[in-house]
Formats: sequence, structure tokens, C-alpha cells
Amino acid sequence: MGPDLSKRPLMSYALLASMQQRCPHCHATFPTLSPSTALKPSAPKSLLITGATGLLGTYLVRDLLLDGRDLALVVRRSRKQSATARSEAIVRHWEEILGKPLARPVVLEGDLSQPLCGLSADARGWVAEHCDEFLNNAASLTFRGSDRDAEPWRTNLTGTGNALALARETGLQHFHHVSTAYVCGLRNGRIMEDDLDAGQDFGNDYERSKVEAEKLVRSAGRSAGGFLETVTVHRPSIIVGDSRTGWTSTYHGFFAALRLGHTLLTRVVKGSTNGPALLTLLGVDLRDGKNFVPVDWVSAVIAHAVQTPAARGKTFHLTHPAPLSMEALGRLIQQAVDAYSQDASPDDPDLCDEQWFADNLGTQLDVYKSYLRNDPVFDCSHTAAIAAHIPCPELDTQTLMRMAKFAIDHDFGRRSPLQTTAPQPPLVAVHGA
Repeated sequence: MGPDLSKRPLMSYALLASMQQRCPHCHATFPTLSPSTALKPSAPKSLLITGATGLLGTYLVRDLLLDGRDLALVVRRSRKQSATARSEAIVRHWEEILGKPLARPVVLEGDLSQPLCGLSADARGWVAEHCDEFLNNAASLTFRGSDRDAEPWRTNLTGTGNALALARETGLQHFHHVSTAYVCGLRNGRIMEDDLDAGQDFGNDYERSKVEAEKLVRSAGRSAGGFLETVTVHRPSIIVGDSRTGWTSTYHGFFAALRLGHTLLTRVVKGSTNGPALLTLLGVDLRDGKNFVPVDWVSAVIAHAVQTPAARGKTFHLTHPAPLSMEALGRLIQQAVDAYSQDASPDDPDLCDEQWFADNLGTQLDVYKSYLRNDPVFDCSHTAAIAAHIPCPELDTQTLMRMAKFAIDHDFGRRSPLQTTAPQPPLVAVHGA
């Protein structure tokens, strides 16, 4: 896969050429391009990124472009859109929100599940000449998967191996890997940032796949006899929406529990159940706590770390200093569905009760039981050392209600979130601003 560089420029240059010299959407002026000019070496070199079309990736693209960083994105073609069109939709979205033009990343059509990320020889040659670092942000959030040729293994483990192979072939020396704080599995107590394999048990296959992927990445580091000069690992906890707008494009974690409450309210008479009762139905201890972090903060910290040489070679917990209690989460779910969800009609022939809900969604409920367990304490010393100036926003009721409203208004992803919302500046000032 990938562009044929013998026939057309790389980047999204085919797209920019079709815009002629002025983009009708952002009014930015672009130079006239040709294969020879498009492929000339440029300084500084680009950061190669996977997973740019996901929730976190979308914000990383925004923050790094605002920081003036040249980007190259490995993007898979979808059934409806080309790789370039998917990238363009993300950049235009941010241009509309920010009210300013953004540079276009280089777009490399590929597939993380394929050897060398599915890039052609010409595309790999371009990466070798024009890129100097790799940010592997692609991930599958599938919880269960015994087939290691399927998700979450295909993206989280096989995909990471393909990314490392691409880095090795193209000579990239610095590798940033987005892992998860939940590589700790079912451990209790305080989890240090350098901890990884302590013989722990795991709650699901997602956690297992991320541990194996992180081990694979670390084995490629020079200190382990590998080819990479530095390996930097970023471990966020459960990522939720934007702390100021509520914007999200994925609906896991907090949104999964909210969606259950929303669905239940549309099938039972109002007042016959409540949020805390729903979590109790899931087998959750209301005294437990869960660690949620807003996507804009996670992106701001990773973007800063990627551009901070002193951060190279370290592991960073990107976790909230004040986990949300399950009791508070239950109350929030109740408040949100009361405010934003449509009530069930007492005359609805499909009306049911909590027990029907539990009996018929048993499999899903079982998944959430392991997911909504109590979290350990995540030590964040490394993160505080480099990003103390980027404090994690408080996830108060107003903030979480804003996220809940966005999710319900967009029917948990059935309506596209790529549209204009209230303009908001980046969470932290960009370098040199």
C-alpha cells in the first residue's frame, strides 16, 4: 500500500495541488508543487504518527501542528474515504474551530496490520529521508479477544511490531509509544512509572495485549540490545472527552457506563431505577474509584514530551490526581440521563425492568464488571518533572455533564462529531508562542 511516488508527490500534495494555490476552506496559500519539490529534504524533519484518526490522535495532530511541528501520518483508507480525505477532514475540523489555517501533514496510505505498516518502498524511502521520530499512537480498545490474529492483538501487538520494523528499516532512532496505565493489570497499591511485568494478573485481553506490546517496544531499545536510541512510553488512564467542550469521537470508559444508563432509561419507567443502582447491578463497589483523564490534557502532555529532549527514554503515567468514585459516577449518570435522555413511555409495549436489562445484556455487563474495578494509585513523578506547567483539569460535575450531553446529543457516535463547536484555544500555549 501507499502512494506511487514515481507518479505523484507524496504528502497530501495531490490534494493541495487540486486546491491550486489557495485553499477555499482555510484561505491559506500554498506553493505550486511538483514531485521534485515535494520530495526535497526539509528541515526540521517530520514526526511519523500512527493512529492519527482516533480520538487522541486527532488532538495530537492539532497540538503538534499548532506547535509548528511537521507531521507525516500513516492513515488507512476506509470504505468511504481515502487516507488523504480522512486526514483532511481532521485538519479542516480544527481550522473551523480555531478560526485559523493549519499546515497539511504528509499523508502516507498504509495499514498498521500489514508488514512495515503497508507502506510502499517509495514511501518508506521518503520516511527514511524526511522523518526522524516515530509516535506510535494506534490502538484497539477491544476488551476480549482470544484469537491473536484478531483485535485487540492485531493492532496492539502485531501493529506495534510492524511499526518497529518500519522504524528499523527507515533508520528512525527515537520511538514514542502510547501504552496504557492499565498494563498494571489487577495490581493494587502504588504503581511506579518504571513498573511493567510484576507477574500480575489481568482483567481483560486489552491489558494483556498492551503489556506484550510495551515489552516488544522496550526490547528494541539500545539498553536492551536493540536498534532504537531512545524508547519513550506514554501511559494514559481512561481517556474521556475534551475538558472544555465535551467533544469526543469514541465512547468507551465513562461513556460506556453512561450509554448503559441512557439505554436503560429509554426502556424502564422513570424513577424505577437510578445511576448508583445501575452500577450495583454491574457488580461495582460504589466505594471504588476510577481514573479518567480528558483527551485535551493527555494530548498536551504527550505533545510537550515528544518535543522535550529530556523526556526521551522515560515512561510517563498520564493519570488524574483525583480519581472519580463509583458513587459519584453513578450520580452523574443519573443526572445526565434525567437531563438529556428521552424518557420511556409507560405505554411502550417494549417496556422492561432492570432484571430484563441484566439478563439480556449479561455478556456486556460481565465485560464492564472487570473494567469498572477499583484502580490502584499511579505514581506520576516523571510526568510532574516535565509537565508540571500543564495541570490536569478538574473533572467536576459541570465538566462531566458537558461530556455527557455531547455523547447523548451525538447518539454515542451515530452522528458525526466532526463539526464546529465553540472555539477553544489549546490547553497549553504552544512552544515559542
